[in-house]
Formats: sequence, structure tokens, C-alpha cells
Amino acid sequence: MSDSPIMPEIDDAVAAAAFRRLVSHLRHRTDAQNIDLMGLSGFCRNCLSDWISEASADQDINLPKEEARAAIYGMPYAEWKERYQEEATPEQLQRMKDSIAKNA
Repeated sequence: MSDSPIMPEIDDAVAAAAFRRLVSHLRHRTDAQNIDLMGLSGFCRNCLSDWISEASADQDINLPKEEARAAIYGMPYAEWKERYQEEATPEQLQRMKDSIAKNA
């Protein structure tokens, strides 16, 4: 058995719909802090927006990071931070560091 997961083909329209649902869910769950998402899964809203920006560049479409973040957050990132982001605790920062190490 291989260590890498098997990725079945997913129709682009289905994948896009699932992605939009994920973005909608994250916009609704403003209580889910990015630091906690990073600590549990090794990615957060900022990662998603970076991936969108990078994927757009791969398609020769210019979507700057700030615009990609606004697409994920549903508002400018600075506004979201002001409204919803809490100060990270040392424990949260350590969990994030440990989790990110697993991404390598």
C-alpha cells in the first residue's frame, strides 16, 4: 500500500461547488480562528487565498493576494482582522508551529 493517497478524478464543476461551499462556511464561521485552523490542519483562510492567487497566475490571470484574500474573507483582510481576529496564545502558536512542520 502506498503512502500517498489516491486522488480520484473530480469534475471541475463539482470541485468548484465544493470549494465555494467551503469558502461560504469559513465566512460564516468567523469564530474559527486562523491560528486554530493552522494548528489543526496546517492551513487557514490565508493559505486558501494564497493558493487561489498562485493558481490564477498558473492560468495567466492576475489575481493579487489582497484581492484573493477579499474573495475568501468576503471583505478586505484588514477589516476581517479588525472585526474577528483574536490575539494568539503561546499554546496556539506552538500548535501551529507543530502542525506546519507536518506539511513538509
